[in-house]
Amino acid sequence: MNALEQINVGIVGAAGRGRSFSAGFEANGARIRAVCDVREDKLEEAKALLGAEEAYADYDAMIATSDLDAVVIGTPMLLHVPQAIPALEKGLHVLSEVPAAVSVQECRDLVQACADSQAVYMMAENYTYQKLNVLVRALALEGLFGTVYYAEGEYLHELKRLNETTPWRRKWQTGINGITYGTHSLGPILQCMPGDRVASVCCAGSGHHYRDPRGDEYENEDSCVMLCKTAAGALIKVRVDMLSDRPHCMTSYQLQGTDGAYESSRNGPGDTPKLWLRTLSERPKWFDVDTLLNLDAFREQHLPDMWRNPPQEALRAGHGGGDYFEIRDFVRAIRGEAPCPIGIHQAMDMTLPGLVSQQSIQQDGAWLPVPDSRDWASD
Repeated sequence: MNALEQINVGIVGAAGRGRSFSAGFEANGARIRAVCDVREDKLEEAKALLGAEEAYADYDAMIATSDLDAVVIGTPMLLHVPQAIPALEKGLHVLSEVPAAVSVQECRDLVQACADSQAVYMMAENYTYQKLNVLVRALALEGLFGTVYYAEGEYLHELKRLNETTPWRRKWQTGINGITYGTHSLGPILQCMPGDRVASVCCAGSGHHYRDPRGDEYENEDSCVMLCKTAAGALIKVRVDMLSDRPHCMTSYQLQGTDGAYESSRNGPGDTPKLWLRTLSERPKWFDVDTLLNLDAFREQHLPDMWRNPPQEALRAGHGGGDYFEIRDFVRAIRGEAPCPIGIHQAMDMTLPGLVSQQSIQQDGAWLPVPDSRDWASD
């Protein structure tokens, strides 16, 4: 594609999650041509809000008739693969919400569709773009943590009421036991371990202590913990809890290496993100990350430019700027200006461990191998 050509984008799920993408596309030289949503009563509002020319209640009709170069899939997770594959078959670039798929077989089908298509596929894991996650990744890639051998990621977000207004969540997020929504926890961690991937997982839950308004027990145990062993031998712990009554702590992370450690804030009183690097102090002691970022020398040396001088659109974007930067990278990949940072295999690395954890918890926490999608592609 010529870098000067306009990129026409269609957004499915535009009356809900898809609304948050408009500013990012406009700021990066693309336009939203079409919107699609099954909620027909919301379509005209979404069309006006996103500045689209066309509105569709049927996804197949949109990708068949609209003059599109790319689609954004902002629909419930069970629709991600069924909507990504026909777009890829038509040569349309795809930016898909997380997780990439809801079964291992869907993962295989999606990998095959990407192999058969010349289009860009990117998974929209927006937590990898948050400022502190970007900083920690940069420090890890500089080697300042030494060998990273342990990490933790948590997603603690009580969703019982939201389950009732978005019933798909009741089925796909809290209606299946195991890690059903783990990419926000795992994604930023894996980016601090370049070249590594999760090779095996086991999963256990804390039991059932809540019932839905109909009196039914949630199939998902309240807190599920997945342990991951990577191909290089590192250990990762992922905890997801969308049911427990507790103060909100959407995401938190820990990273441990031979030469450094990091712990994010857990949103408690006075809790701040903290960091130790051997280059900061030979004796292990915590440094407040916000204080470090106020030091010009530290900020200029270690914080990537995207967060040293972020555009206003990024500062206003959802998910800590992630909704802007993921679109920026998607457009750059389409134009051939930069590699896609979360392409099909990175998406599989973030998605497949959670799917295998659902098998593990059914087998009393057995350690199970996680497929490597690169093997599927070579097959």
